[in-house]
Amino acid sequence: MFKCFFKYQAVIAVALFAPSCSNTNNRPIIKFSEDSSSIIIKNIDEASLLQVKNAYQANADTLNLVSVLIKPGDLDSIQDELEVPGKVEILGDSLVFNPDQPFRKGKEYLVESYIGIKFATVGDLIMGKGKQNLKAQRQTLKR
Repeated sequence: MFKCFFKYQAVIAVALFAPSCSNTNNRPIIKFSEDSSSIIIKNIDEASLLQVKNAYQANADTLNLVSVLIKPGDLDSIQDELEVPGKVEILGDSLVFNPDQPFRKGKEYLVESYIGIKFATVGDLIMGKGKQNLKAQRQTLKR
C-alpha cells in the first residue's frame, strides 16, 4: 500500500500544481505513433510540461506519468486488465511510452494519464465546487 502511495505521489503533484498556472482547457492528445511501436502524448500545456520535465529530471526511474493496460478480449482466459511494462521519455513537447514488448495487433490498450488534469480553480474552491478525487484522462487505443 505504501509503495502505491509513493508511486503516485509525484503524479498527483504534477496534476495538482501544473494546471494552476495554465489558462488552457485543452486536454493532451493520446495516440499511437505512426508505426504503432509507441504511444505519444502531445498537446500538453506549457505549465504541465514544465512540471513533468522537472519531475522527470528529478526522479525518472520511479515517476509514473502514464499507465498502459492491455484490455482483455472476449476470448481471453484472464479477464483483468494487465499493465504493459515500458519506459516513458520526454521528446520535445511530447511524452513517449515505449513498451518493453511490441504492442499486439488487434488488441485494445487503455492509456491513463494525470498530466494536465485540472483539479479545481480558485473560483471552484471558493464556491465549494472542488473535486474530491482526481480522475485520470483515459483513452482506449486499438492496435
